[in-house]
Amino acid sequence: MRLQLLDWLIILATLLVCFVPALFFGRRAGRSTSEFFASGRAVPWWLAGFSMVATTFSSDTPNLVADIVRRTGVAGNWVWWAFALTGVSTVFFYARLWRRSGVLTDLEFYEIRYSGRAASVVRGFRAVYLGLFYNCMIMATVNLAACKIAAVLFGLHRWQTLLLVGGLNVVFAAHAGLWGVLVIDMIQFGIMMSAVIAAAYFAVNAPEVGGLATLIAKVEALRGPGNLQYLNILPDFTNNWDMAVAVFIMPMAVQWWAVWYPGSEPGGGSYIAQRMLASKSERDALGAVLFFNIAHYVLRPWPWILVALASLVVYPELSDIQRAFPNLDPNLIGHDIAYPAMLRFLPVGFIGLMVGGLIAANSSTILTHLNWGASYLVHDFYRRFIKRDAGEQHYVRAGRITTVLLYVCAAGLVYLLDTAKQAFDMILQVGAGTGLLYLVRWFWWRVNAASEVVAMTSSFLVSVGLLVLARRGLDLSTHQALMITVAITTVCWIAAAYLGPQTDPAVLRAFYRKVRPFGPGWTRVRAEAGPLPDDGTAENIPRALLGWLAGCTAIWSSLFAVGNFLYGRTGAALGLTAVFAVSAAALIAVVRPLWKAGEA
Repeated sequence: MRLQLLDWLIILATLLVCFVPALFFGRRAGRSTSEFFASGRAVPWWLAGFSMVATTFSSDTPNLVADIVRRTGVAGNWVWWAFALTGVSTVFFYARLWRRSGVLTDLEFYEIRYSGRAASVVRGFRAVYLGLFYNCMIMATVNLAACKIAAVLFGLHRWQTLLLVGGLNVVFAAHAGLWGVLVIDMIQFGIMMSAVIAAAYFAVNAPEVGGLATLIAKVEALRGPGNLQYLNILPDFTNNWDMAVAVFIMPMAVQWWAVWYPGSEPGGGSYIAQRMLASKSERDALGAVLFFNIAHYVLRPWPWILVALASLVVYPELSDIQRAFPNLDPNLIGHDIAYPAMLRFLPVGFIGLMVGGLIAANSSTILTHLNWGASYLVHDFYRRFIKRDAGEQHYVRAGRITTVLLYVCAAGLVYLLDTAKQAFDMILQVGAGTGLLYLVRWFWWRVNAASEVVAMTSSFLVSVGLLVLARRGLDLSTHQALMITVAITTVCWIAAAYLGPQTDPAVLRAFYRKVRPFGPGWTRVRAEAGPLPDDGTAENIPRALLGWLAGCTAIWSSLFAVGNFLYGRTGAALGLTAVFAVSAAALIAVVRPLWKAGEA
């Protein structure tokens, strides 16, 4: 694509609007690690919520959705829509508990929840495992998408794209800390949404597509593998059972609670926990996660899905994309590249907006992961185990240096990946089986540090073992491998909870007094710790379950109401709107007392 002067001016304007405000936070971020990694615990709910949703809106997300829709139809998105169960459970079961814990990072949690050397070992190991290896894998998938987009739009090689986006992101992440990241995220979210809505509009109205009604009619007439109907919001349980299991039954029954995935961690974690811990009150932590889940699942998906559906009309086969872009590196060809291929329909001016939006999408995710990863490596590993007695300025400098090194490692990994879906599946598999532990540890005193060690070890070893067996001829589907990993890992960590070294009772009592977990799992410790002040929230399992059910129902009903309106199915859309109205009222009723009580 050739950018005109107007496009370049719009790109420049978006960069200035996004990044210049962050420059003013450099001095504040440099005061201490609390400011650099947690914004001084003074973040309002709306800013934290915008940051969460902007972070998950990365440059690889539209590509991933295009890949999913082209392979498994709209219903294939249940592999990530199911994570609404995880996100809304965090709102009502975990957000306020995280904020009460008072830790700087979610890994510091291990040494207030568990006792003994094992607690320190878990904290140190996960600091390196998540902060370096896992985090770099996530950033590599985001940068891979940026490389594919830049290759289609401008013919850039991978190293050129990595150098350009890396220079921008590393400088601002190292300079501005979390405050700068939060401010950039808020602005970038608006730019990103404007860009993808524009992309959907022009893709749907492209001459080859012919408008929304024509698009729906054309896609409705298409059939994919196994008589796949691309428009279906639910999979075909009658004629394509294997796909229904893979994209709906497994995600809804197992994946949401069993798999640790950044942004959708059971119990909250990674950068979601970072935002909750940076919030200025329990109320702000709860509100941030609630806003994030609504925006994440309701506001964003349909513009991406419409572009993906339009790509099925314009590029029915991957060979059509190759013919349209003959100079494109064949190694980059995959269903995920259909999204950037559709951007050729954007007119002058909107191309600049889209490029600015894609830069914003890449930056919002990379900036967060650089700051989050650096917080683990500096606060939870370097400061905890290597150099404990240095001043705050020393650790801030260490954080800035670590930020640069993390990007270099992530850039190297880009050359080992081919598609967004490949990376998504890999991340799900490696994190399989540990999720239930992260849900239960807040509500059952018996979970100990040995459980954490065993869960991580068994999950990794089983995943690697299955990979080796697959290369030797064992024919297992992705969901079968997931089930095996989850089953073995769960049995192992529960056994460790009973047979491993138990947590010091004094540590359990201190944790209970500080965090005030609710439910029957702490009955024994609650009796030993004595009564605690009542904050008036009547926090309990039934109330949290009601909020969880209402929240998930409100999110899914509104998401699918929008889809049915777009499809022209007015009756179904109105019915779903009514469901949304009832569930939203129930959601407000549950949230109101928690909101009033969580100001302090």
